Amino acid sequence: MTRRRLLSGEEQALWRGFARSVKPLRRARDAAPERTADAAAPDEVKSPAAVGRPGAPPRAKASAEILRPKAPPLAPLDRRLKQRVARGREAIDGRIDLHGFTQAQAHSALSAFLQRAQRDGARLVLVVTGKGAARGAQHDAERGVLKRQVPIWLALPEFRPFVLGFEVAHVGHGGAGALYVRLRRAR
Repeated sequence: MTRRRLLSGEEQALWRGFARSVKPLRRARDAAPERTADAAAPDEVKSPAAVGRPGAPPRAKASAEILRPKAPPLAPLDRRLKQRVARGREAIDGRIDLHGFTQAQAHSALSAFLQRAQRDGARLVLVVTGKGAARGAQHDAERGVLKRQVPIWLALPEFRPFVLGFEVAHVGHGGAGALYVRLRRAR
């Protein structure tokens, strides 16, 4: 068993500063009573929600966020599945090519495609985003808007009912310009 190292004084101070800035989601009923705004530590920065009237009820938005069901987590494709797909031993059940689409068009097309694929019982699909066109000397920084956006979209809560996980595709299927997307089973 390895022994954990102790935090240095600087690390402890950094952690205390971070911990003070975090607002807990819920307070336990048995917890100590809340400090009033007058008793707050002088070095604490008050959040915009805490600056309101003393004794005012918390904002309704916070309670709605607590009641909202949590989106299921994403699970990346395991190494063996990715290997089987790359070698052609595992079938790709559907493909969509987003070349030439604007962001809005690509988002709606991707959403409709994933819903349809899940409804049809597809388990693994290929989403081709393309690598983007090189433009001048800054081609790496501004290359491939959809290549950057699609993984962000797939991680959003609105896609979680469909997407189980995703990975960059093998070179034979498009490499960095394509993604393998594993779909959840339809309920």
